[in-house]
Amino acid sequence: MRKPTWLWLGVSSIGTAFREFNGFVKTDMEKKMKIESSLFGETREGRKVTAYTVTNSSGASMTVLDFGAVLQSVIVPDRNGTLTDVALGYDRVEDYEVNPPHFGATIGRNGNRIEGASFNLNGQDYQLELNENGKNNLHSGPDGYEFRMWDAKVNEANGCVSFHILSPDGDQGFPGNFNVTVTYMLTEDNKVKIHYEGSSDADTIANMTNHSYFNLNGEGSGTIMNHTLQIDADGYTPVDEYSIPYGTVDSVAGTPFDFRRGKTIAQDADVKDEQLEHTGGYDHNFALNGSGLRNVACAIGDLSGIKMTVMTDQPGIQFYAGNFISGPVGKKGHAYGRHEGFALETQHFPNSVNVLAFDSPKLEAGETYSTTTCYTFSVEQ
Repeated sequence: MRKPTWLWLGVSSIGTAFREFNGFVKTDMEKKMKIESSLFGETREGRKVTAYTVTNSSGASMTVLDFGAVLQSVIVPDRNGTLTDVALGYDRVEDYEVNPPHFGATIGRNGNRIEGASFNLNGQDYQLELNENGKNNLHSGPDGYEFRMWDAKVNEANGCVSFHILSPDGDQGFPGNFNVTVTYMLTEDNKVKIHYEGSSDADTIANMTNHSYFNLNGEGSGTIMNHTLQIDADGYTPVDEYSIPYGTVDSVAGTPFDFRRGKTIAQDADVKDEQLEHTGGYDHNFALNGSGLRNVACAIGDLSGIKMTVMTDQPGIQFYAGNFISGPVGKKGHAYGRHEGFALETQHFPNSVNVLAFDSPKLEAGETYSTTTCYTFSVEQ
């Protein structure tokens, strides 16, 4: 399994992961952050959910929840200096307990799809839940990490909130006791950093991602189809009618999937193309150029001028244009509709556990799972 050599090593206790994350980012933090906690609500079992809001000196902020390690809001200035929430989500815990689109969710152990909801690891077959079309497994099934309470720890000086869970052996069908910590950090330059770190006592699968939907004109403001999007990828993984990759990486050249120079999302969205027909629009994994932590994508809101740049050390990114968002009532009573948010999910390729040609998501016993994704917000005038 390819692992970025620049990342630090550490055990998967929340304390150690938190200290090492601070060591990695401390040069970014010249000014003290403010972190406020508040009661967000209660789960149906009566467990209190806490919201942690991190605010930098310019007034930009992010809010994360200890339910699901959810990224609930990202508020940044637009070209006029107006603070704008660019993340789709909910105002109530009970909506996150259902959350069909996975707004803001921490996905684990495995993001995206596994064909037949099964895989073979070290000669042993494992069966997961068939939760998509009765044929495949999506986002590890209905008992995902996004629906669990996480233990939280705050470091105000560095603008960090860390969340930790233990996923026991056999959880969701995966082998091994998996200890994992997710750390969110907001910097003074309006960067949201998400770091995942974990380890298992048995070989397992580790392919986590964040499933936030963004609308850079502001959540609830309408379509994202006039946003400009650029993705640094020469190839993508075409899929069958069930969104399972064929196992190849095809060139984006001459296809609607060529975002290398940047274009509006709408520009080629209605082109007659079998791949777009399979998925009802853009919902595909792109094979990113380069390796290590690097810039891989950027999007710009057409009305706000807000620019979001994505950095990751992962080999792939799933671009989903919100083709099937339909009516969930989100923040401030906004009823989100089709194409009102987009997701850029950093990841190993879909079904990579079953495709030898793809970079493997296997995590060996005792090794450290460690990966970082950053969303940096700025303004285009």
